[in-house]
Amino acid sequence: MINSSVTGRVGVIEVERPERRNALDAEHCAGLGAAVAAVLDGGAAAIVVTGAGSAFCAGADLDQLHDDGFRDALNTALRTIADAPVPTVAAVNGPAIGAGTQLAVACDLRVADPRAVFAVPTARLGLAVDPWTVRRLAQLAGGGTARALLLACDRVDAALAHARGLVDRIGSTADALALAEELAGLAPLTLRYNKLALDGVGGAGEDPAVLAAYLACWSSADGLEGPRAAAERRPPVFTGR
Repeated sequence: MINSSVTGRVGVIEVERPERRNALDAEHCAGLGAAVAAVLDGGAAAIVVTGAGSAFCAGADLDQLHDDGFRDALNTALRTIADAPVPTVAAVNGPAIGAGTQLAVACDLRVADPRAVFAVPTARLGLAVDPWTVRRLAQLAGGGTARALLLACDRVDAALAHARGLVDRIGSTADALALAEELAGLAPLTLRYNKLALDGVGGAGEDPAVLAAYLACWSSADGLEGPRAAAERRPPVFTGR
């Protein structure tokens, strides 16, 4: 099952499938997409994605790897998370293998428990991850780490992942929730623009959507509220307008 809830301004999406260590099948991939929509409808200004128990996600359900629609369902779920209009944080509470690593890198930021480990052992199975995942891994962790994961099938622990940039912080799920609460208090239009620009690094300046999001920040009420609050030495109250 996919659990979702909103507390305050933070939405939490949890994969709960203990009998498969939270491995993903088509049904759970669809559930992830639906959960993103549900927490956004519930007013979430930041989202935490995690796994129940001691695993983040053990990968794809091997019984469904070649089922019709599984790859499309997985890729749709990943892009739904990546394209969410609010910041997303992966609370990597344990092993993130294969599709688990994909789920983690689909989020904007990653907070990993010291017991977490990342791996993409597709070459041991004769399979492949989609090109978007390859680019995302290289963008986040660098070409060397991406090659180690994809070509050598290395397992990267939390400490090494943090040192190489694949993980942003070492910490617990509670730490990830605290980070999400901080993000939820930042200027929504600025965060949305920053996400678009970062995801389009290389050609972002030519993208009309990125330019429109950039200009929206400068013409927004939040753009006036931030400097005013700083001058008045008080926390800003952003409305996303």
